[in-house]
Amino acid sequence: MASADSERRDTEEAPAGEDEDTGAQVAPIVKLEEVVVTTGEENEDAVLDLKAKLYRFDKDGNQWKERGAGTVKFLKHKETGKVRLVMRQSKTLKICANHLVLPSMTVQEHAGNDKSCVWHATDFADGELKDELFCIRFPSIENCKSFMETFQEIAESQQKKEENKDASAAAGLLEKLSVEEKKGEDKAGETPSKTKEEDEPKGGEAEKSDAEKKNDE
Repeated sequence: MASADSERRDTEEAPAGEDEDTGAQVAPIVKLEEVVVTTGEENEDAVLDLKAKLYRFDKDGNQWKERGAGTVKFLKHKETGKVRLVMRQSKTLKICANHLVLPSMTVQEHAGNDKSCVWHATDFADGELKDELFCIRFPSIENCKSFMETFQEIAESQQKKEENKDASAAAGLLEKLSVEEKKGEDKAGETPSKTKEEDEPKGGEAEKSDAEKKNDE
């Protein structure tokens, strides 16, 4: 009996044998090709990137409804310089908000909550333009202030950009008008000389005709 227990104990304490490497390779049943995923943000630079939770105001129900929790970004286009606000849900990456930051936009602190702020926007998150009232809440007061300051700075920079664009357009229009006026003046100055040159041959022909008449007489 003791001998049987000893053998069983030796068997339990013996180290498990390692799997032997046979060198065989198993090919995958299905071969997956690499797929390039585009987000639409390839030509944009992130100005700000923060974690937050987004809400929109439901006019019919007269209440705030959660749009999702995730990352909110300000993305500046590398060529046009336009900036848009984009927010995606953290797990599904579904877009919660997607709109341009325009010069007319303003952001305000939400009453009674210094970690939240609100603003109006024409949003395109659902594939069609909708007027929305958004509220966003951050984990800290510092993040909320950073968001509001960046939002306001972008709106002001877009305002200056629009003013410069209008000024350039006005300058271009004035320059075009000046060129057209100059051309008109040059053309008006050339008209009398041409008339004089055209009249001279006619006068010569008239005098010659009179002389010929006298000789004939």
